[in-house]
Amino acid sequence: FISKFKLSKEEDSAELEQADAARFRDVKIDELSALKGKRLSLYRGTDAFYIYNINEGNLRYSGDFASLGEILSGSEIVCYEAKALWHYFKKLGVTLSDETRFLDLSIYAYVLNPGSGSAGIHSLSSMFLSRTVGENEPCPELMDALEVKMRKLVEENGMSNILFELEIPLISILANIENRGFKIDTKRMNEYSDALLDLENELTEKIYEEAGRSFNINSPKQLGEVLFVELGLPYPKKKSKGGFSTDAETLEAMRPYSPIIDDILEYRQVSKLRGTYAAALPQLCDENDRIHTDFKQALTATGRLSSADPNLQNIPIRTKMGRELRRCFIADDGYVLVDADYSQIELRLLAHISDDYSMKEAFIEGKDIHRRTASAVFGVPEDDVTEDMRKRAKAVNFGIVYGISGFSLAKDIGTSTQEASQYIKNYMMNYPSIEEYLERVVEEAKECGYTKTPMGRRRYIPELNASNGMLRAFGKRVAMNAPIQGAAADIMKLAMIKVDKALKESSIDAHIVMQVHDELVIEVLEKDRYECEKIVKSVMEDACKLSIPLTADTTSGVNWLEQN
Repeated sequence: FISKFKLSKEEDSAELEQADAARFRDVKIDELSALKGKRLSLYRGTDAFYIYNINEGNLRYSGDFASLGEILSGSEIVCYEAKALWHYFKKLGVTLSDETRFLDLSIYAYVLNPGSGSAGIHSLSSMFLSRTVGENEPCPELMDALEVKMRKLVEENGMSNILFELEIPLISILANIENRGFKIDTKRMNEYSDALLDLENELTEKIYEEAGRSFNINSPKQLGEVLFVELGLPYPKKKSKGGFSTDAETLEAMRPYSPIIDDILEYRQVSKLRGTYAAALPQLCDENDRIHTDFKQALTATGRLSSADPNLQNIPIRTKMGRELRRCFIADDGYVLVDADYSQIELRLLAHISDDYSMKEAFIEGKDIHRRTASAVFGVPEDDVTEDMRKRAKAVNFGIVYGISGFSLAKDIGTSTQEASQYIKNYMMNYPSIEEYLERVVEEAKECGYTKTPMGRRRYIPELNASNGMLRAFGKRVAMNAPIQGAAADIMKLAMIKVDKALKESSIDAHIVMQVHDELVIEVLEKDRYECEKIVKSVMEDACKLSIPLTADTTSGVNWLEQN
């Protein structure tokens, strides 16, 4: 990545010599008034802001920071990690206007290579400008030059849409979502935590009884000793130098051999639910019982948003105990939650991108795609498809997008590898354009080193040309999936921007409070719930024009679980 985009020192030295020689001139707030609405670069130091403007040069401001917010509002700001800057001014009581445009260098770097990890201003200066600066040295003039050079690379690589239509506009939207927070019912969650603790204690005693003694269930070493030495259960793997593995995959394979395995797996689930969520989240609330996550915009290689501190995207939904947590996420008094979820967006994108006639036809006609696939895979009329067939076909549908093998599919649906491989073969026979697409996208990625979404988001995959066979196989699976998952991320980000705009332009009191993969949660005044549902559904379904329809399902209720 560095060598691909690194620019020569000769190209930049003349441009930067004058800026480097300039000293920072101390200024007062009235001297900065000329910068309002202008382009400026902003470096936040410990006790001052360092500002660069092409006409004013390098400036240093150490006065009242809240006053500086008024200058920034409506300006074009070259900065690093703009969302943190937004929150900082919000704490000072300054709300930056919607016209404020953040040219966030961390987002530029992410768009250029989403798998490169986090690189600070000083690393980016070395990478893109061949300039070395001290780690804590203020360098707003370099930031300005960085923006120019990185913008040029973004344009040359056909990613301007991704940067300027998706990522940059999303910054302030995410900041507002984080600032508003998601309300939780702390009383209910504390009660739920207590109930989980009681169940955890019951399971602990039961496991001790089944083991014949007490031990540290959370210690892999002690647990392995109990299961495979003292109880003599068959170990499903080859023992490594590190001893016995007791990870989830190992224990799942051992369920038939002893009831203690079911209890250990349930214990782990209960313990994680309580420790990670039920007991922890009430401690993280503000004075209004609202919890504020941090959306990581420049982290995932796929383009999806991730949530941290705390992670609200990983709240379990597939288990009854996990779903109960969602009941604790509530709307404020007089409000309800509207939940909008894209239906089968990755399969729809697979049909669109591969241009497979059969799959597109199913979606256009509004057919049950899993029932249609089951009919194709099992060779029976759709009316004769059983629920078990449909369930297996669903696993095939979603597995294909991830380049699933017969071995892995067999493990997922509980059948032989030979049978699962035949399912995949039948699938490809009935959806031939999908097989052609998957083969083509891998070959193209091998040649150019990356895949890209219809909007231009790239995913670099060096593993495709690795000498290690397992790495190459991993790269192949990534190449198959990245354009689909990346396109889904692009559409969701576009939908967020359009939904936010539509809600602001309407007369209703509604605000996005959460985003989870293909799902948006909006907190809306109760009297406006149906208008909100109508707006959100319409905007999400029209966010992007495909050769098949996008559909979004909307529900609403007083909490995140009870939707009607």
